Amino acid sequence: MRAKRTLPSLALAMSLMVSGGIVASAADDPDPSVPTGPAVINGIGSELHPEGIIWDPTRNAFLVGSLRKGTVSVVGRDGVARPLVTDKRLIATGGIRVDPGRNRLYVTYDDVYAGPDALLSEGSSPQTRGRHAGLGIYNLRTGRPIKIVDLGAAPGWHLSNDMALTPDGNVYVTDSFSDTIFRVDKAGNASVFIKDPAFQAPIEDNLPNVGLNGMVYDPRGFLLTVRYDTGALFRIPLDRPQDFTEVRLDEPLVGADGIQWLPDGNLVAATNTIRSNGIDGVFVVRGADEWHEGHTVSKQPWPEPAPTMTGVAPYGNYVMSSKLNILFGSGGKETVDGFVLRKLEY
Repeated sequence: MRAKRTLPSLALAMSLMVSGGIVASAADDPDPSVPTGPAVINGIGSELHPEGIIWDPTRNAFLVGSLRKGTVSVVGRDGVARPLVTDKRLIATGGIRVDPGRNRLYVTYDDVYAGPDALLSEGSSPQTRGRHAGLGIYNLRTGRPIKIVDLGAAPGWHLSNDMALTPDGNVYVTDSFSDTIFRVDKAGNASVFIKDPAFQAPIEDNLPNVGLNGMVYDPRGFLLTVRYDTGALFRIPLDRPQDFTEVRLDEPLVGADGIQWLPDGNLVAATNTIRSNGIDGVFVVRGADEWHEGHTVSKQPWPEPAPTMTGVAPYGNYVMSSKLNILFGSGGKETVDGFVLRKLEY
């Protein structure tokens, strides 16, 4: 007997479509007309080190970012990364979302500070490292820039990391080096959505750790966002963000990087050990009581190191790994070509 779905099928499909997550049916049984994807897609690209990934239904392909080069590329089943956005203002790219209805591509950008001698991105400089952060808005079809939204102007360290889209065109962005979530409206105007010490990771030896990271939108009117260093999952109502609560979990999602909805209504979290004492693995969590609780459905170590995000395609759910452990561990002195997209089975 199948467990009840976490979200109504229609609401889930709408939520995932506005986020660019999936265009396949949300039914429990597979659609025989949808082709089966390969177990592994070996990505081809020179020193890209992508962290973010999203399915683009307008191209029937994935879009991936690049922490090293600050680009956004199109990746089909052949694994070849073909540039779509090459904007030197970005320096490094993180989370990616698409809004096909508005023909928009959203990407967070930053210049990660990982120590005084670390140089993770090719366009990095002492002036931008740990301060350069924001949201890039692009034409989804052409990749041409529409607006660059600066989210790193306030004093302190900044790292625009992941985001969630809502049907009204608002974008919510986590700042992993601060205690803030920003809101960017459909006109590109930024404001502070919520600011709270509960979201702030400690700074140790003048090195900021990652706090809030991955985030998703639930059509019942709230955001879910995870804190990387502790694994805490927060439920934040859109109409009263100050009334946020911590989701009661079976176990914390320590090292959770990206989170994403799966077609069955469960939440998937890719966890890594780049800056945490968690595992290189993938958790699948089922919500209860409208996500005041979360119960682990699956927990599995991942074959590739440092998984960061899941891309949900009609033919499978693929977990990204680009060996960011090597890039971070060497302070940018060592890089790796290619990346791996491995299908999640649970």
